[in-house]
Amino acid sequence: MGQEPWPHAPVPSLAGDVWHWQLEAMHVVSRVRADLRARIAHPSVCSTSTDDARDGLLLVFEELASNALRHGGGAVRALVVAGTDGWLLDLSDEAPERPPVPAVDRDPALGGMGLHLVAQLSNDYGWESRPGRKHVWAMLPNGLAPLETGHVPEPRAGEQSRD
Repeated sequence: MGQEPWPHAPVPSLAGDVWHWQLEAMHVVSRVRADLRARIAHPSVCSTSTDDARDGLLLVFEELASNALRHGGGAVRALVVAGTDGWLLDLSDEAPERPPVPAVDRDPALGGMGLHLVAQLSNDYGWESRPGRKHVWAMLPNGLAPLETGHVPEPRAGEQSRD
């Protein structure tokens, strides 16, 4: 199962509600996940997303948070931006010299497949090194917006464009 390295790309900007947490240790991930679950259960978020998309956000949060705590260093911070078309999830740690490395040719029973899962559930993902910090991020769909925004399909032969 060969895969390209995790893409090196700047954290995108997304307008929306911003939530952030400090993750001091692995046991905090469960508490923060519960807080995130409560926030995305709010009617204003529920009405603009699907159950599957919210479950995907929680799963990606848990994967990236546990990776940051296990493989990163220093203070770990989590940031979620709830936009109208989806979510931006940004986990940062104090190990800018250690990029995320997806497992290759590993038996899934041995674990280490979290980054592959993140890639499957995300519209886009990457990592960026900033002074003193590494940011690993994912853009996730809300389940309602089309995956390709701004793309208008060409009319089929014989059809008129509706402008």
